[in-house]
Amino acid sequence: MSRRHSLRYLIALALSTLLTAFLCSAVQSSSPSGVIAPAQAKISPQSAPSPSTCIDVTLCTPTLLADSSRMQQGKALYESGKFADAIAVLQQAVQRYQRQGDSLRQAIALSNLSLAHQQLGQWNEANQAITESLRLLRSGEKPEIRNLSFLAHALEIQGNVQLETGQAEQAIAIWQQAELVYKRLNDANGIAKSQINQAQALRVLGYYRRALTMLTELRQTFQTQPDSIAKAVELRSLGNALRLVGDPEQSYAILQQALTLAKRLQSAQEISTILFGLGNTARSQQNTQAAITFYQNAATSAPTAINKIQAQINLFSLLIDTNQQSTAQSLLPDIQTQLETLPSSQSSIYARIRLAQSLMKWQQIKAEQRIKTDETNGQLPLSASSVSESAAKSAAKLLSTAIQHARILGDRRAESGAIGSLGSVYEQTGQWQDAQKLTQQALNLAQGLNAPDLSYRWHWQLGRLLKQQGNITGAIAAYDAAVGDLRSLRGDLVAVNREVQFSFRESVEPVYRESVELLVQTQAGESTEQNLDKARQRIEALQLAELDNFFREACLDTRTVLLDKVVDQDNPTAAIIYPIILPNQLDVIVKLPKRSLHHHTIKIPKQDVEHLLQQLQQNLTELDATDTVQTLSQQVYRWLIEPIEPDLDRQGVNTLVFVLDGAFRSIPMAGLYTGQHYLVEKYAVALSIGLQLLPPKALVREPLNVLAAGLVEPPLQFQQQFPPLPEIKSEFNLIAKTGIATQQLLDQAFTSQALAAKVNSVGFNVVHLATHGQFSSQAKDTFILAADGPINVTQLDSLLRSRSQSRSTAIELLVLSACQTAEGDDRAILGLAGVAVKAGARSTLASLWQIDDRSTAILIGEFYRELASRQVTKAEALRRAQLVLLKNYPNYDRPGYWAAYVLVGNWL
Repeated sequence: MSRRHSLRYLIALALSTLLTAFLCSAVQSSSPSGVIAPAQAKISPQSAPSPSTCIDVTLCTPTLLADSSRMQQGKALYESGKFADAIAVLQQAVQRYQRQGDSLRQAIALSNLSLAHQQLGQWNEANQAITESLRLLRSGEKPEIRNLSFLAHALEIQGNVQLETGQAEQAIAIWQQAELVYKRLNDANGIAKSQINQAQALRVLGYYRRALTMLTELRQTFQTQPDSIAKAVELRSLGNALRLVGDPEQSYAILQQALTLAKRLQSAQEISTILFGLGNTARSQQNTQAAITFYQNAATSAPTAINKIQAQINLFSLLIDTNQQSTAQSLLPDIQTQLETLPSSQSSIYARIRLAQSLMKWQQIKAEQRIKTDETNGQLPLSASSVSESAAKSAAKLLSTAIQHARILGDRRAESGAIGSLGSVYEQTGQWQDAQKLTQQALNLAQGLNAPDLSYRWHWQLGRLLKQQGNITGAIAAYDAAVGDLRSLRGDLVAVNREVQFSFRESVEPVYRESVELLVQTQAGESTEQNLDKARQRIEALQLAELDNFFREACLDTRTVLLDKVVDQDNPTAAIIYPIILPNQLDVIVKLPKRSLHHHTIKIPKQDVEHLLQQLQQNLTELDATDTVQTLSQQVYRWLIEPIEPDLDRQGVNTLVFVLDGAFRSIPMAGLYTGQHYLVEKYAVALSIGLQLLPPKALVREPLNVLAAGLVEPPLQFQQQFPPLPEIKSEFNLIAKTGIATQQLLDQAFTSQALAAKVNSVGFNVVHLATHGQFSSQAKDTFILAADGPINVTQLDSLLRSRSQSRSTAIELLVLSACQTAEGDDRAILGLAGVAVKAGARSTLASLWQIDDRSTAILIGEFYRELASRQVTKAEALRRAQLVLLKNYPNYDRPGYWAAYVLVGNWL
């Protein structure tokens, strides 16, 4: 996956040196006369569905000679959001200084001109201005110290241009130059700003850990600096950056430190902005009450009207999301009244857009609640559009004003956001043709700006509108374009913070699923095979993005092969099954050996599928619920397998590889019930996280060498949470009896350091970890236990990856024999699989829930006995081990004992 995408997905981050993101207060440090301080970032409200994603990092700009009325005028226009007017004035200043031969002032005017162009998304013009500024600043043989400060400032601006135009690596190099200049000036604040910028760019490239390390080191630097507004600004910047790289706890601590400092300095502006950041951080932690308090305090202490309104709109949005309707209603009139008094500016435009979006969301929620109530009472429900008519009028008025102001300011990006949002209002009220015209206008503007974070939105909206009007071919083309836009942004999914994932599920995931729903419908004159292949690739893109986001960096960046090739060439007795959960149907795409793709559809609402799967998951761990498990799992069997079983028989298929979607991930497919027997009695079963696999290699081709690490007694602090595992010794003895070469780390010998040393020193091809652990969709809640405490998933990943980098032989199999996935977390299996895939292990054997210690030892012993025969695949070895429990041990014949084990990855 490419790591050179600009960070414009969902949160069009304005980079640390210059800009503030949407709805974040633009708190300026005291700017010297004539130098433009950073203002609100250009960002579409569509790009920031969650205010908790905001970042605001402000620049302490260098001192400028203060005798230029045009520079002062340009600065005033810039800070009031009148960027087009500012550009005109600054261009006059540039020309005047050029005529006077004053290269220093000309360079500074050009730097400020670049900033203004950036605000309007005019990147070519911004780049030309800053390039000329730097040429002038570097033209002197021995630049004075004051010139060096301007040079550093210009380099920061140039770095921003590079990052915003997708050149993250070049941006880092430029900011490193700025850092060197600041070091020559002994400017600690400047050094810190440059390093924060570099951390942001590293995050864009997917180097999450390097970014976090840099930010952590910066925190130590700030401790030694004297109190100043600049220090408060930098601490706030660091706190917001930490939230964005997924460390809200550290973000909260740093922001509190910044708040204490701002209070000592009695800076009302900085206090308000820090409180706003604390509200965003609390919201990212789902600490609703704390977030409400912070937003309220930010609004109360705000020294400007726009700062107050921004905090109130974030608060209003949060109240809607948490269904506090009466409180939201009481807040709304004050926001609306204040908005009417705001002068035209970029900040006021986005405030109106954001409020309009929140109003429509709120009214849609109320409409859905009303419809549900009417249906429950047996009444004919009103349409959502009729219930939302009043809100639609209010939203349309806000957006019309925003469009007018955007045109006055010449801000095409804001204009696109406002027009597209107005198209969304018309869409929700059923005015399809008007909505389509507005959406096309917004799309044309976005494409002219080369802004895929906007254009994907409008392509998606256009696709929905065309579908509503029966133009399915046009709708498919629009969805294809939306997916193409998202493909250029996928790198940003690696870097976004956890709270954005929820926005991802609302604002990005539906693009793929709705597209798939169109593709699986047979269209006259179109290739069904091509559409089915496109459909499964789009679902895979979702899964890989989720896996990337789990680790905050790209996972599948090594050589891979398509599953289809494995089935057609390496293992022609295997079939691949892709169940895809869509809003109104369940679609199952099937790949049989040397056959084209085909599919079958079950017309059933998504919520009904997920409800049944949730019931099944809950009952699987209840050992006295066998009848219920069989009934529920038989229904799943009828959905997925029964329609294709005749084809499986004709093809001689004996292995089923599932690429599972959503809630299906929590269900062990081996335990599906046919009405007479379990699926495992006929087929070996494996899971894959996508259409690609590390190059397959069967274990039968080489002798096994196992590193077995186990912990009978969990560490003291975990003994209330996890019971002892006394059968681990028996488990290890059964492995040893198979004749497989084994080295053991047992109990106190099993530490993180000892495991790392063994993994890196000996050529093991199997790593077996018999210890408690948990896998979740969040890395911080994913770990295994060693004698010296928990090994976090990122530590385990680093440990295994260091081995893959130092040794040519990959880990063929990672066994986690006593772990469990987090209950109710349908994405936890991604974390489980991701550890192995990202570290270069070909496959993982693990349990979905905690199982009886004795039955685990038996199953694991049988699994290794089958592998030792070197005659069967890993999937078949697991099947035979599961059948031993099912057939030979009456105490362990229920699915709760044997079905929990799943093989993820290479099944050969």
